[in-house]
Amino acid sequence: MTGFSTDAIHAGNEPDPTTGAVSVPIYQTSTYVQPELGRHKGYEYARTQNPTRRALEENLAVLERGAAARCFASGMAAISAVATFAKAGDHVVVSDNTYGGTFRLYSRILSHMGVEFSFVDTRDPGNVLRALRKNTRFIHLETPTNPMMSLCDIAAIAALSKEGGRGILVVVDNTFATPYFQRPLELGADIVVHSTTKFLNGHSDSVGGAAISKTKELDEWLGFVQNSAGAILSPFDSWLVLRGVKTLAVRMERHEANGRAVAAYLESHPKVRKVFYPGLASHPQHALAKKQMRGFGALISFDVGSYENAKALLDTVKICSLGESLGGVETLICHPATMTHASVPEEDRARLGITPGLVRISVGIEDEEDLLSDLGRALSAF
Repeated sequence: MTGFSTDAIHAGNEPDPTTGAVSVPIYQTSTYVQPELGRHKGYEYARTQNPTRRALEENLAVLERGAAARCFASGMAAISAVATFAKAGDHVVVSDNTYGGTFRLYSRILSHMGVEFSFVDTRDPGNVLRALRKNTRFIHLETPTNPMMSLCDIAAIAALSKEGGRGILVVVDNTFATPYFQRPLELGADIVVHSTTKFLNGHSDSVGGAAISKTKELDEWLGFVQNSAGAILSPFDSWLVLRGVKTLAVRMERHEANGRAVAAYLESHPKVRKVFYPGLASHPQHALAKKQMRGFGALISFDVGSYENAKALLDTVKICSLGESLGGVETLICHPATMTHASVPEEDRARLGITPGLVRISVGIEDEEDLLSDLGRALSAF
């Protein structure tokens, strides 16, 4: 087995058999000519198979140490495909502090189709255990969570999901950590999902998603859903993510180095009330982060006390770009209460700590001094 950086560059990236091209070609085609009736070259129709997408799927399966992967048109398309493991009458346990799009899909769409959901504080495996029912089909974890940077003990929850022959699937959204910092399948999870839009692609120029399965049996169903529902990742987007993954290791190292510096700066600033970052010793789950992750990443949330203060800061930053999304080489900053988590009811946001003064920052790979200077200037605006 080769190292992570080697796998990121070479897994699935076989030289083109026709030309020897070192970069996997963009197979921009809708169909494939068959040499004779009843015989084809492994490809029939581009919704079902595409060589560029296949290369990316092979690459991600290796990086997450899974049996196989499927790539979709968005992260939410990947989560929607995984959600088909539950049918009407089944029950699902979900991290209560989850991405707003996931909350919206589960609470406002699938719940109307007969699937039952329990949103619980998954920081404590005991809460998960108490929420399980005889009809629980899977547990959906997000760790670190968006935007409060809470952690779930993947190994502990995976163990209880199988205890006594339960056979409950564990699904982990690994978007924030990436396989460079965390591999949920090695900790006992069954399926990993990603928004490839974020760190895997890393350049804010592609939207996509992926689901990586521990077993071929799980992947067969996801492949059936992928083909039947048709929410596939395009050849060009597949190529963009393949390109991005090649530099994932070096990017994540720089992201985290800057993230640590920004988190320490914010924690020491008198105008910042609270900083949420697993890499800080003050984080209540810092020990778990050190145990289950190889690094702490680049996502930080911090509270400046009020909506007015948050607005002043967000209106003042220059290098930090105000916008949705995360994981790009550029630093992105946002206001969760009115942006990423606006779909979450106000009372739930308050309970989770998503206050009007909360700001989330995805620290990029710019020069550390410039980022700290930009934040310092913005913090002096109120």
